[in-house]
Amino acid sequence: MSNGNDQLQTQKHLDTLNDALQSGTFLQVRRLIKSLNSADLAHLLESSPPRTRQVLWTLVDKDNDGDVLQWLSSEVQAQLLSGLNAEEVVALTEGFDTDDIVDILQHLPDRVTQEVLQSMDIQDRQRVEQVLTYDEDTAGGLMNTDTITVRPSHTLDVVLRYLRRHDFLPDMTDNLIVVNRQDKYLGLLPLAKLLVSDPNMTVREIMTSDVNPIPVNMSDTEVAMLFERNDWISAPVVSDDNRLLGRITIDDVIDVIREDSDHSLMSMAGLDEEEDTFAPVLKASPRRAIWLTINLATAFIAAAVINLFDDTLEHLVALAVLMPVVASMGGVAGSQTLTVVIRGIALGQIGRSNTGWLLNRELILSLINGLLMSLIAATVCWLWFDDPWIGAIIAAALVINLLAAAFAGVTLPIVLKSLKIDPALAGSVALTTVTDAVGFLSFLGLATLYYLR
Repeated sequence: MSNGNDQLQTQKHLDTLNDALQSGTFLQVRRLIKSLNSADLAHLLESSPPRTRQVLWTLVDKDNDGDVLQWLSSEVQAQLLSGLNAEEVVALTEGFDTDDIVDILQHLPDRVTQEVLQSMDIQDRQRVEQVLTYDEDTAGGLMNTDTITVRPSHTLDVVLRYLRRHDFLPDMTDNLIVVNRQDKYLGLLPLAKLLVSDPNMTVREIMTSDVNPIPVNMSDTEVAMLFERNDWISAPVVSDDNRLLGRITIDDVIDVIREDSDHSLMSMAGLDEEEDTFAPVLKASPRRAIWLTINLATAFIAAAVINLFDDTLEHLVALAVLMPVVASMGGVAGSQTLTVVIRGIALGQIGRSNTGWLLNRELILSLINGLLMSLIAATVCWLWFDDPWIGAIIAAALVINLLAAAFAGVTLPIVLKSLKIDPALAGSVALTTVTDAVGFLSFLGLATLYYLR
């Protein structure tokens, strides 16, 4: 219910904004901007066309623009930052966590990134450069360096006095990280335990040593799964030799989950998860053209299959009428299987041990549904064209194509993943080629065998 209310509120703000901009009453726009918190203002920016977005951004209070920036998608961030110099970017990102600064720098030109790094103080630059050395889709690219560490030999009283010397604790601090003198990870000291335990006890006596740290090169998807499985708020990140490098917090993991969800949805259409809904035509067109071109090539494969049976089509017009039915049914059935398998791969549920079982299940499901659909289709075609044989042909073709769709829906994502190709991005195009080709080949091939024998 709240999501629907938020959408209505956003549309109301957009209507107010457009009316004010058209009438030139910028005072009303400023009042609207000041009435919104950073997250709502970022949502309003992302919901506005480019020209309106630029006007809005110039009206955002300079004391607040950094907070708004953190809520924006990477593509919109890059658009708004593209016209700024290095000093302005540094001023805008002042007070940002290291991982948030890195996220922004990774989407700026290399020249600007280097200028921004040179404009930072030495300590901040070293922290940012450390995180920049890791791929953005790994634990290293996701981590922050704002860790608070303690030694196992310290008493809890010493730890409490040490914490009181801080003006504030980093966000999402639920544990202190226990390390030795070489900064090797030993365990965690939960704040909840620290506050209720005897101050004369040592850290070693109450620390938790059964929580494994996250390897720095672990993929962000695996990190998200660990957080979900263990209900973590934060987790330490270590190097190959177990040296503490930083920590990951739940807010960054939520971003990963959202990006993975966007990726799965957008990839089905061959688009980037960072696609801006209001991106300019000249920017959006090339992205879509790439996969349209690939799909056009696969469509010609299906057309070539049809061309093999031009003599059959000349003799029986009904085949041309019914031909799309077989391909369409195979495409839908294959998409169902493909979606289930891609989701299973994303959740880490599918491996060598259970692929065979899953394939058998999908084949049986397709056989049952194929027999049911073929019975309905055969009856309709028999009554429509007064020819029992055309009903039998479409029935057999449907069963064949649904079985082929199930087989392709299971095997294609697994094969693509083994080739390091994103199944969500390429799977649907490959599946369409298989179901169209097999559908046309089985239907027209069986018709040729019967009518032109």
